[in-house]
Amino acid sequence: MPNTPVLPHPQRVGYILGRTFPPSMSEWVLNDLTKAGAARRYLMRFLIPITPVLMLFLLVPGPKWMGLAMMVLLSLPRIYFTAALMYVYRRSRLIKHGLDPALADAESRRRAEADRLDYERPHGRD
Repeated sequence: MPNTPVLPHPQRVGYILGRTFPPSMSEWVLNDLTKAGAARRYLMRFLIPITPVLMLFLLVPGPKWMGLAMMVLLSLPRIYFTAALMYVYRRSRLIKHGLDPALADAESRRRAEADRLDYERPHGRD
């Protein structure tokens, strides 16, 4: 993000925990939630912090595969629901910061429109 400010660590932690930024930071929030890498950042924020807790299953007495199996059994639904609720979360954060929630999927709508035009052009439907 070339023209957006870099947040100091305490501000970033507050944002990740749900803090609302002032309107002067709207551009940063918009870039964080809608531009390239937004999905990756979202998934990292929800999946990485729980990893150390899940690794405690490796301390369970018995074969190591049992601890790994317990980690996987808890991780799969978490990954599934985290990915499934990404759009809802992004819209909610945009609303919370006073931004238009339709911006959450503006890029995908733009790509869909371009694909539709590319499809219709050879058939004479400009």
